[in-house]
Amino acid sequence: MSFSGKYELQHQENFEPFMKALGLPDEEIQKGKDLKSISEIVQDGKKFKITVTTGSKVVKNEFTIGEESEIEMLNGEKVKVVVQMEGNNKLVTQVKGMKSVTELNGDTITYTMTMGDLTLKRVSKRI
Repeated sequence: MSFSGKYELQHQENFEPFMKALGLPDEEIQKGKDLKSISEIVQDGKKFKITVTTGSKVVKNEFTIGEESEIEMLNGEKVKVVVQMEGNNKLVTQVKGMKSVTELNGDTITYTMTMGDLTLKRVSKRI
């Protein structure tokens, strides 16, 4: 199953409390919560290029399954991660005490980030 395509954010749960826990200022959280977000994913075998455009902010990350890569997080911080694939439709990584799971089901990508007992869930549809 290929992740390649463009996806538009449909809805998200716990965005504000999760971003607050990450240390984002309230004004940034308020600006970011209602902005249109488009993710473009290009998959070439085990290599991924992901571009997320939210309003005027663009975050680009590249990684290869099973290899250490540096990625930019939602709060702008750069971290080293190893992304693993579970089955043929799930990308999983651990970063700074958080578990990140990106799951593809048909034309829907569900992105779940868990930190302690707080979970951010974002659902995007292929456009």
